[in-house]
Amino acid sequence: MNEAREEEIRERALKALDKKADYGPDIDLSSFVRSPERLEVKGLDDLPSGVREQAVMVGVRPDMKERAGTYFQLDHSVLFSGVSKYFDGGVEFISTIEAKKRYDWFSKYLWRAVQVDTDKYTAFAALEWDHGYFLRVAAGKKVTVPLQSCLYIYRDKLDQNVHNVILMEPSSEAQIISGCVVHPNVSRALHVGITEIYLMKGAKLTFTMIHNWAEGIDVRPRTGIILEDGATFISNYINLKPVGSVQTYPAAYCNGENSTAVFNSLIYGDKGSVIDVGGKIILEGKGSKGEVKSRVIATMNAKVYSRGLLVGKREKTRGHLECRGLLLSDQAFIHAIPELRGETSGTELSHEAAVGKIAEEAIYYLMARGFSEEEAVSMIVRGFLDTRIFGLPEPLQREVDHAIDIVLSSSL
Repeated sequence: MNEAREEEIRERALKALDKKADYGPDIDLSSFVRSPERLEVKGLDDLPSGVREQAVMVGVRPDMKERAGTYFQLDHSVLFSGVSKYFDGGVEFISTIEAKKRYDWFSKYLWRAVQVDTDKYTAFAALEWDHGYFLRVAAGKKVTVPLQSCLYIYRDKLDQNVHNVILMEPSSEAQIISGCVVHPNVSRALHVGITEIYLMKGAKLTFTMIHNWAEGIDVRPRTGIILEDGATFISNYINLKPVGSVQTYPAAYCNGENSTAVFNSLIYGDKGSVIDVGGKIILEGKGSKGEVKSRVIATMNAKVYSRGLLVGKREKTRGHLECRGLLLSDQAFIHAIPELRGETSGTELSHEAAVGKIAEEAIYYLMARGFSEEEAVSMIVRGFLDTRIFGLPEPLQREVDHAIDIVLSSSL
């Protein structure tokens, strides 16, 4: 990045430091600390047992078996990054700060899919940059087993600002499981995650993010995806644990002809969680397609907002929004906000939404077959959160289901 552009980005960030986000509770950035914990570990095998166990809960395997590559960051420190020998040369998985030092061209992918002055969180992440990962998959490379990343908060009251960049070169394919987790002793923290994803012609990426935060944690992901001709992006977002607040509205720009973007979300809002999530897809390329699907459960006094926006700009574009919500408490609420905007007569956009409670007949049916009421509700909830709606590859399906089962076993 040349000095002039760096200075421009810095100036824009400084001007936006007090700019509130359009959605979600406003967070006082000064209430967090910038001094992280420092663990002296030689590798992931040296991680404390509690850290390892929590990583497994978000689909991350510290033993790295059946993984093409791993990136593990604790607070502001990169504990491990690398790829298996089989994919060496075709896949690169390093810190974004290291990538900026190593490659002159890397900077052109910073603050392009996400604007630095979007709000105070993007601005803060630019001024206080705490690594994040750079994933590059070489042209034509098919990564047949998942890559994994873990972003872990260990220090209480910490602010963690990561900036991730994924570069999928032409005709490449990959799957990544990204797990975010916090230590049990952390009562308050802020995670800001900037993720910029670039899919070149014919590339395909399945991006599965599993959040396992806690009450008192505020989370502000900011994600942008740019797709070229024939590229496919599939996002699977899973949040099944109580959290202070989450607000994210990732945007996919289907600039290429016949490109496809899909956002899937499984949300279990519990206790006093405020969860505001969604997905927007801009259908710019001729023949491009988009889909936003969400399954939401709200219990206790959780508040869940499920947003979706489809914009059809060119002919032969198609898009669909779908939100299904299940209320398990009279104090909880779900607000589905689907938006369709057609800007040409040749686009086809649709949506459907339904919010309600569990039918008593379904509970009685299961109780008549020997299950308790609690067991019946648990079975219905697990069926409602069926990840088969994602259409994941079988190996990834097993990994995600395993992670969900671990989390739900402690939640329901």
